[in-house]
Amino acid sequence: MSLLIVIVLAYLAGAIPFGYLIGRVYGKDIRKEGSGNIGATNVTRVIGRWQGRLCFLLDMLKGALPVLLVSHYYGCIALPSLLAGAAAVAGHMYPVYLRFKGGKGISTAAGAALGLSPWSVLAAGIIWIAVFFLTRYVSVASIAAAAALPLTATMLYLRNHGSMSVEVLVFFYLLGALAIWKHRSNIDRLRKGTELRFGGKNKG
Repeated sequence: MSLLIVIVLAYLAGAIPFGYLIGRVYGKDIRKEGSGNIGATNVTRVIGRWQGRLCFLLDMLKGALPVLLVSHYYGCIALPSLLAGAAAVAGHMYPVYLRFKGGKGISTAAGAALGLSPWSVLAAGIIWIAVFFLTRYVSVASIAAAAALPLTATMLYLRNHGSMSVEVLVFFYLLGALAIWKHRSNIDRLRKGTELRFGGKNKG
């Protein structure tokens, strides 16, 4: 299988807008309600908790499966796996099916990272949970987890050089930076004091 085909298929898989599709099942256009985002947080706000959890799981799987399948196909975590993960995340953020207007990519990025370094994702996930319960801001928790992912990966890399390659480590830094950049509107609202905690009706 050529590398170009791998990238295209991973992108198309990542671009599947599960949040939008779940909304349609319940007669709602998730892009026109709540924050307008197609991610799990907005699905939870607009439709319900279990639907939001389903969206999170599906969004995570569309990041993890391309990485795992490509790794299995090539026999190791190599450049094709990293490109597949990056393409899946790009697909979620800029889905061709929705005129390139997608989500912030946290769930899909977590899935892609999970296929590359599960322990790094577990540590970042614990930080997400802790920050969320302390602040009740999904955006703050997501930003904290995005920043924590490459840092925890770096600690694992320094402790055990065989745990991951330098390429994976660089990929995690890029993922974290991109995820934080996608939250720039949330950061602006946090600075202004207009970002509401989870359960509010602000755009976030």
